[in-house]
This record gives sequence, structure tokens and C-alpha cells, in this order.
Amino acid sequence: MAGELSLLGEVPEPSHSRSALEAIGAGERTFGTIANRIGVGNPIPSGTLAPILNTLTAKRIVATDTPLATRPDTKNKRYRIEDPYLRFWLAFLQRAIAEVERGRGDLVAARLERSWPSWRGRAVEPVVRASLERLLPDDRLSGAEVVGGWWNRQNNPEIDLIGADREPTATRIAFTGSIKWLETERFGQRELESLLAGSMSVPGRDHTTPLLAVSRNGVEEGLPLAASFGPEEIVAAWRN
Repeated sequence: MAGELSLLGEVPEPSHSRSALEAIGAGERTFGTIANRIGVGNPIPSGTLAPILNTLTAKRIVATDTPLATRPDTKNKRYRIEDPYLRFWLAFLQRAIAEVERGRGDLVAARLERSWPSWRGRAVEPVVRASLERLLPDDRLSGAEVVGGWWNRQNNPEIDLIGADREPTATRIAFTGSIKWLETERFGQRELESLLAGSMSVPGRDHTTPLLAVSRNGVEEGLPLAASFGPEEIVAAWRN
């Protein structure tokens, strides 16, 4: 019940604020999809939702990300639950309470196991970005001072990692990168080609911009990467 108690401390009664948190926790990331989920197909007005999201962001319950590039796109925001445990609880445990209470925790465990790889892949992104930023400066990634991500309005392409000289609007893109966080598959040629193709859309990036990979299970040899990082380096960033 820790997640429920956390929510009660911030949002004590059923409200649009509570519904917004639940929508984001369920995986909705854009203003429009959050509004649509709260309204159950009839989106609530932007004048109602905007101050709610601003308040949740100010309380540091919700984090707001914007694309990092040389061209500003401040309206193309993505929302996520700031606290890792609350993010997990909203995604999996809140709706599981009734099943656990009637002795069907096995259903909860099976559903979690099915959804875990994709959920974890998204959840690890802000951790990796923060870790890489703590490792800077790095001679292999010259000019990078901040780390973010980039996406267009359609999320196609979506680049996991962008290194730049400053935020929210960069004057120089120092690198583009991709995260592959699976137990058995390495970062390989297919992921490299996808990164190259997607990076072409990033404002400020050119053919000389270095490429970076972060992989839980390593990187294939011979790939033209400026740098690669594994779990050890990501964790070590927080020990310095």
C-alpha cells in the first residue's frame, strides 16, 4: 500500500490530478493522450489540464521532458512519473490490489513478467541520461555538457540519447545515441542502422556527429561508435 499512501499524501481525494497521475503512470506521455484518457474519450479542456500538470511538475511528482536539439520545440513535451517506485506502482500494482486480496497474485506476477521488458526499457532512459551526464566531460564525447533525448510529434523517429553543449536549446549536438536494455541481445548492426537513420532528423546533427550506444548485454565488435557504456559504467557514475 506504499504507493496508495504516497498518493494520498499529495492527492488526498479523487480528482483530475489523481486521474492525471494514473494516466501518466499507465503510459500516457503527451498532453493530448493524458487529456483523452482522463475524459474517457472526451478530452478534458486544456485550460483544466494544464494547471494540473504544472502543479504536479512543481511538486516534482511529474517530470517534463522536451526534445534536445538546436531548434526549440517547447510544446512537444513528454510527461513521466518522477519517483521510480510510484511509477512502477501505478503501472502494475495499483490495479493488482484486488487480485492480490482474493489470492490471485499469480495473475499479477504473470502480467508483470510479460510487460516488464518493455516497461523497463522506457523506465531506464532517464536513469541512463542522468548517469551519462554525471560522467561528463568525456574525451570521447567532446563538447557534451548535457544529455537528453529527441523525438518529433509522431515519435518516429525517437532518439534515446542526445548530447549537447546546453539545454533546452543547443548550439551544438555532440552525439546521438541509443539504449538497448535486454538480457540476451547485444547492440548490433541493426540498432546502429536504426540510430543512423533516425539521427538524420535531429536538428543540428550532421554526418560527423559521433554515435554512442548503451547496452545491458554489450556491443558487437567493429561498430563505428565513439563510445559504448554498460551497466557497470552506468552504476559507477553514481559512486563518484
